This record gives sequence, structure tokens and C-alpha cells, in this order.
Amino acid sequence: MSDVQAVVGAEAQDVGGTLSNKDLLRALLRKPQFVLCSLLLLVFFTMAAVPRLFTSVDPRSCDLSKSRAGREPGHLFGFDIQGCDYFANVVYGARPSVLVSIVASFGVFVLAAVLGLLAGYFPGFVDSLISRTADVLFSVPGIVVLIVILNSVPNRSIWVIVGVILLIGWPHGMRLMRSTVFSVRNREFVLAARSIGVPPLRILRKHVFPNAMAPLLAMTTLGIGGMVGLEAVLTFLGVGLQPPTISWGSQFGVAASYRDTPHLFIWPALFISTMTISFMIIGDSIRDALDPKLLR
Repeated sequence: MSDVQAVVGAEAQDVGGTLSNKDLLRALLRKPQFVLCSLLLLVFFTMAAVPRLFTSVDPRSCDLSKSRAGREPGHLFGFDIQGCDYFANVVYGARPSVLVSIVASFGVFVLAAVLGLLAGYFPGFVDSLISRTADVLFSVPGIVVLIVILNSVPNRSIWVIVGVILLIGWPHGMRLMRSTVFSVRNREFVLAARSIGVPPLRILRKHVFPNAMAPLLAMTTLGIGGMVGLEAVLTFLGVGLQPPTISWGSQFGVAASYRDTPHLFIWPALFISTMTISFMIIGDSIRDALDPKLLR
């Protein structure tokens, strides 16, 4: 009985070192930078969901005589090349950019985490199947695959672009998660849980994933800005979101042709940078809170 009690104690010690949801929330709310960045993201999400709360101007109501004009009363961001209110365009451009970047990043995180957990914890057939599939996707440049697939789709909606990004975007995160799981699966608390008959799914969920997710979380938060940039590249190449959809990415594409009009670039760049940095800080705060080494 002493051996059984020892392994039970090892498992209990590990579980006790993991923050509960309430403790995690309290730890995060004590960080001013987390609270500030969360409020900023809440503003972006509200802007994407209900743009009329921020402006009553129709973004497609234009006056060509004001093309590329600067700010004036009632038009804080000036006008775009069509003479449309640029503040309204930036506000309404939040929805596609936020959806593509957030949904794609979250989807890639979930897909990479699940496949990485399976590949790292079940060596052999499962690992070989997932890893070889990732190798096939690694062998072809991702941007080429995106262009080829999206170019064959007549109606490219936000969800089509997100789906294609998910199709080719998971191998990098999967490999990172797989390598982290390899370093966790043979640690004492996992061996203890396995020896007392804890089901593999519970081991993965309660012990392996919390101790292996931090690198993937950091990678995902850093990649959110890249998702916005990817949407801009695809739109610029003509295989991204189609008119009349307004997005921060399409505004970047237009601004690249009018370098003598800096406000066309500054405002979407400011919004994208703020959103990206906010996610990075939030991800860093969550990673620090979940890191077992920092809990002891």
C-alpha cells in the first residue's frame, strides 16, 4: 500500500501545484498590464461586432473632391482615395481583420495542440501518421498553397480564408507542442498518474497539456499580428477578401500605392499594432500564471 500511496501523493502534489480557474483569474487581474490590454481588446471586439457604436457615418458614402484629404471637423482620420470617411472605414474594417486573425489563430492553436498532444504522447503509428502529414505540408511553400487554393474558390469569404489557413497552418505549432510533450510525458507526476491507472485522456488534459501549452501559447500570440499581415498580403495579391469587404489588410494594400499620404497607413497600422501587442502581453501573462515553475 505504501507504493500506491506514494504515487497518489505524487499526483496530488502535481494537481495542487496547478492554479484553479478562480485562482488563475485572480492572479491575472492583479496584473495591471493584463487588465489594460483586456480592455483594449474588448474595444476591438466591440468595434468588430457593433461598428455603429463608434461611428454613424456610412463608410461607402464618398466625395471624390475630398480624395486623400487630411482630417477636418467631423472626420478625425481624414479621407481615403475615394473620398470616404477614413475613420468609418477603419472602424468597419475591424470585423474582417479581427475575425480572420483571431479565429484562425485560435483554430491553429487548438488543432496544433490536439495533434501535438497525440503525436507526443502516443509514439509509433499515431506519431508517424501526424508527423508525416506535417512533413508533406512543410514540403510546399505555404503562401503558394494559399494562392492556389484560394484562386480556385470563386467566392472567398472570411470563413473560406480561415479554413485554408487552418489546413496549412498547424504543422509548426504541432511540432512545437510535440517536442514539449516529449519532455513532459516521462516526468514524475505523469508516471505516477499512469501507474495508478489514470486514463490517458485525463492525463493529457490534467497533467500534460497544462505543463506543455506555454510555448505554443506564446507562439500563437506572437502570430496573431502575422495573421493580419497574411490577410493583407492575400488581399493585395487578389486572392483574399473581395470587394466591397473593408478590412485593415485591404487598407494596407491601398496605402502601399500612396506613400505620399501617410494617414492611409498610420491609422490601420496603429490599430493592428495595438491589437497585436495587447495579445502578446495577455499571452505572456497567462503563460507566466500557468507555468508550474513559477507557482512553487
